[in-house]
Amino acid sequence: MNSLEGKTALITGASRGIGREIALKLAQAGVNIVIAAKSTEPQPKLSGTIYSVEHEIKSQGGNALALKLDVRDDDEIEATLEKAANRFGGLDILINNASAINLSNTTDLSMKRYDLMQNVNTRATFSCAKLSIPYLKKSNNPHIITLSPPINLNPKWFKNHLAYTISKYGMTMCTLGLAAEFKKDNIAINSLWPKTTIRTAAIENLFPQHIIEQCRKPSIVADAVLWIVSQKSSELTGQCLIDEEVLRRAGITDFSKYAYDEKQTLMTDLFLED
Repeated sequence: MNSLEGKTALITGASRGIGREIALKLAQAGVNIVIAAKSTEPQPKLSGTIYSVEHEIKSQGGNALALKLDVRDDDEIEATLEKAANRFGGLDILINNASAINLSNTTDLSMKRYDLMQNVNTRATFSCAKLSIPYLKKSNNPHIITLSPPINLNPKWFKNHLAYTISKYGMTMCTLGLAAEFKKDNIAINSLWPKTTIRTAAIENLFPQHIIEQCRKPSIVADAVLWIVSQKSSELTGQCLIDEEVLRRAGITDFSKYAYDEKQTLMTDLFLED
């Protein structure tokens, strides 16, 4: 395990949910955190802002920088990376966590929503990675982690929410292609996906209560991220990783602490077979 003390991570969509949990976990390990998201004001169904997460980290003795970022805007991405590098002296870790979800079928989905998912999911993953490469090449242990699933071509994952599936698989294709392209530079580029559904604001707003009760906490994804970025970048790249499998490799065998309700049967996440 490599020390993370003094490393710098930029996390997109880090104002709440999984992104926030990753930010807090890495900060506890001594990582400088750049909280990059659009949320500067709390919303009724979406609490948390870049500033609230920045305050949480600093109140625990960590280093953090809140930067407003629309991942659809390349100029904003460039400016955010420059500010992060100037503040902390470089960049070692990029977490592509920002994501848009809409599980509508083809005829019910507006093209505006289709474009939003493509731009926030696939395009932003590509752009954030592309623009971070010059900074990551200067790091002695650079990592990119994208929150996207292994590619499963079973038609059942396409028939009910084709547009969302295309956008998430596009993120994973970025992982596979970039990992091969930049392997010579020892930049570790991997995807990470939860084995079970994770209780986030999106889940709470989109799904019925019985599904919410079958979720795990975001902390399991954060713990997996911590282990991944602690590995040598030359030895772990181009993988589609699953959070529970990652933590088993880290020696964890009891996952009960991650469940909201230990009595419930956990629900397997999208794109994974039971």
